[in-house]
Amino acid sequence: MTKIRTVLITGGAKRIGLAIAKYLHQYGFNIIITYNKSKNDAGKVLSTLNNNRPNSCAIIQANFSTIKSYNFLYNKALKVFGRIDVLINNASKFYSTKIDMVNDKNWIDIINTNLKTPLFLSKSFFPELKKRKGSIINIIDIHVSPPLKNHIIYNLSKAGLLALTQSLAKDLAPSVRVNGVSPGAIMWPESINKKRKKEIISKIALQRIGDPDDIAKTILFLITNGDYITGQNINVDGGRKLNM
Repeated sequence: MTKIRTVLITGGAKRIGLAIAKYLHQYGFNIIITYNKSKNDAGKVLSTLNNNRPNSCAIIQANFSTIKSYNFLYNKALKVFGRIDVLINNASKFYSTKIDMVNDKNWIDIINTNLKTPLFLSKSFFPELKKRKGSIINIIDIHVSPPLKNHIIYNLSKAGLLALTQSLAKDLAPSVRVNGVSPGAIMWPESINKKRKKEIISKIALQRIGDPDDIAKTILFLITNGDYITGQNINVDGGRKLNM
């Protein structure tokens, strides 16, 4: 009997992470999502997915504040379904840091979440992923290049994540494939106004924003049909990079 593959998604209770969890679940994967403060949202995901397919989803609270927290997640996640086949580093911090906002607090907050955590989780789960001939997928950002104005620390964190993706692809080969997916305009930030939305859409070749499922579909492709793809970063942006 073929074992059901398990996907671990950090920050899978909301927004793009939630879409990835729901989409992959439809295709028969068992899902484990981590959350930090979004307990209620995570609980809703747990109920929804397990109602659709019993015993197919689990949630784990994790804040990744210490080295022990990575080992804790590894041990707890392995006990749920007995295997991890795919690690999706989705959890991210995004907010403006103009030059006068560059300080230790913001640096640690953004870099730890967007760069340190994907590295240390990849290290922790490598033995299991190697055993499963699995893969790691990092959610990056099209604004790695050119960078987004007034987001200095965020830009650095995502540029580092791209470099990490390529480094891990070399270092973990041939056992584990590592790729990145970079969203363009997929979900509007809550603070954006209509004028800015119109400006952004005007620069997108397809003249519309994307859907979170566009990210999920790309991830499904990398998992199920991308056996000869590693070290790549796929822009899912409707052609936005053409006009950047």
